[in-house]
This record gives sequence, C-alpha cells and structure tokens, in this order.
Amino acid sequence: MQAATTPLAESFKRLGTESAFVMLARARKLEAEGKHIIHLEIGEPDFDTPAHIKAAAMDSLKRGRTHYTPAQGIPELRDAVAAHVSRTRGVRVTRDMVVVSPGGKTMIAAVLMALLDPGDEVVIPDPAYPAYRSIATYVGAKPVSVQLHEKTGFRLDLDALDAAMTPKTKVLVINSPHNPTGGILTRDDLLRIAQIARRHDIFVISDEIYNRHSYDAEFASYYALSDNPERTVLIDGFSKAWAMTGWRLAFGVMPTFLADAVGALMLNLVSCTATFVQDAGIAALTGPDEPVQAMRDEFLRRRNILVEGLRSIPGVTCQMPGGAFYVFPNFSAIEPDDIKFANHLLDEGGVAVLGGSTFGPHGKGFIRMSYANSEENLREGVKRIKAALANYHR
Repeated sequence: MQAATTPLAESFKRLGTESAFVMLARARKLEAEGKHIIHLEIGEPDFDTPAHIKAAAMDSLKRGRTHYTPAQGIPELRDAVAAHVSRTRGVRVTRDMVVVSPGGKTMIAAVLMALLDPGDEVVIPDPAYPAYRSIATYVGAKPVSVQLHEKTGFRLDLDALDAAMTPKTKVLVINSPHNPTGGILTRDDLLRIAQIARRHDIFVISDEIYNRHSYDAEFASYYALSDNPERTVLIDGFSKAWAMTGWRLAFGVMPTFLADAVGALMLNLVSCTATFVQDAGIAALTGPDEPVQAMRDEFLRRRNILVEGLRSIPGVTCQMPGGAFYVFPNFSAIEPDDIKFANHLLDEGGVAVLGGSTFGPHGKGFIRMSYANSEENLREGVKRIKAALANYHR
C-alpha cells in the first residue's frame, strides 16, 4: 500500500519552531514525573507585572472594554506609544506610524511578510532570535547569515555585514541588546550600519525589545540614529521591561505605507489585540518607572553572579553580556555538540538550558542561559552543571 503524502503546504515545511518552548515542554514533563528542574531556558522575567498595570487592566474589564478594536490598535495606546518613542528615541513619531500587536513575534512576522518576496535576501546576525529566520524562509526569502564572534563580545562585524549585501538584499534585521548572546551595538556601530543601509537602499528592522536592559553603557537605539524613517522599522513591546510576557502586547513604529500594510495583516491574522491589555499598556508607558528600574538592577546583580559561576568551570569561557538577560557561554572544549550537551544537563543535572545552534549554525558549541531566575536558583544551577560535568564523557 502506497504511503500517503502529507497535505501540508511546502511553505509550512520551511517554518521553524522556538527551541525555548520545546525545551520548556520537556522540562515540564520531567517536573510532572517528580524531578526538580532549574529553569534557565526561557526568556521570561520572573517578576510579577507591576501593580498599577494590573489595576488598569482590571478597571478596563470592569468598564466592559472587551470588544473589537481597530486592527492597528486603539488610538489612545498608539498615541501613548508615539509619545513614548518620541521621548526615549528623540525622534518625532505620530499615531499613523504605530501598529499594536499581540506579542512581538506577531509584529516580526507581519513586517517580514509585508516586505519580503520569494527570492529576496534578508541579512540576519548568526546566532539570532529564531523567528527572524523562520518567517523569512516561510515566505520564500533567503536568510543570509553574518557571524557574531565571541572574541568581539558578539558585536556585528561591520565589514562582513557590508560584504553580505547583494542586489537581492532587501532587509537587514538587528537586535541590540541581543538575544541570545547579550551583546550590544555601540553608537558608532549603529551609525555605520545606517550608512551601509542607505548605500544599499535596504530596510532595517531594529528589534529593541531589550532596550531597558543595557547594563554597562547607555542604550543606543538604531531607530534614534538611523535618520532614515522611510526605511527603518522599530519593534518593541511590554514583555521584557514590564514583565508582561503572558499579556501578549507589542508595537512597531514604521513608515505609514508599511503601517497600513501591517495593519491589514493584523486584521486578517488576529482581528485586534485585546482591549483591556492595550489599556494596561497605556498604564505601563505612562505610569511610574521605578518597578522597571528595580527589575533592571536585579538582573544586573544576577548577571554578575551567573557569569562568575560559569567562569569558575574549567574549559568554559563566558563573555560578560552587556544587555538583555542571557549569557552565552562557550562549552565547545567540553562538548562541541551543544544540543547533546543541553539534553545531558537537563536529564542528568536537572538544569534546563538551550543549545546555541538552535539560534543559528554559528551558535554551535555555545549554551544560552537566562538569568531571569532567583540568585538561589542561579547558584544551584551552576552547582548542578559542575556535578553533571563530573561524570560526562563525549
């Protein structure tokens, strides 16, 4: 009997997954079996959403704000985003440049879908957040990798970036502070990237979701420095700064012709973002900033604890990340197969981490760990890793 062929579209076969959620599911299964797991795999603040934001959402629900809204977002939130970005980036943003979405992934997907045709090239740092590559390949575009090097703190090699440009290049994606490495781009880096983008007449998508988590230097925004608003897209949101991962709320700022297109995609994909969640977003942008600063300060303290612990492991090198809440240590001297090693740490050590190659081939041999966890768990995680290494053989 002839085997049945899959009815799935070819484009769907090109769609990737996000390894953090795959590893989280494995870890949850082990927990259900009674094993204690230290979670360093998921990029989620372990803090509660600030009280004034939750209060705004509850008030919104009490007022019956539970119905459809415009696909691009309610005017009040889009105005608040425009004011926030104008103030924090020092550029003029208006409501018609803002689109709201249920989560950053949705915004990334919609912008790439609106810009890329089959055969277009999109330049992506490697390693990088998996959604960039996944959506680009889904729409038939060609991702072009530019390797990030440990020895330079995982900053983009700008000569290599320039050399990666071809007549088919349409989009460059940058992310600073960076997931998964925690690397940051300097003001000078961003100014040169802007020169390269103008010379090649390409769009730049600047994912600045970790902009409130820059530790050793003031955050430098590509959107603020590009001086090219018709070819620049800012992606930002509420998940990381305000501990609102489960609320699913993000925004993009872009030229109006692209905002209209992305709004049309939002209409087709999700209809709208929940109204009471948007009201909570207004409270986040306009309310007290002390909770955000307190979370950032705690992440900085935890960063130092985890890096110190990892550097005490023989054979491991670990750059001090300048931002976000991840470290990206190099375990290749112990085990070059990072996926195999990550599975060993989960199964034998009870520590959930991510293999670096799940973020791109140039992440091979590295491990991503999130320090969005308590000091106690970070110290215990390092202790368990050391114990798991004691009986590890290639």
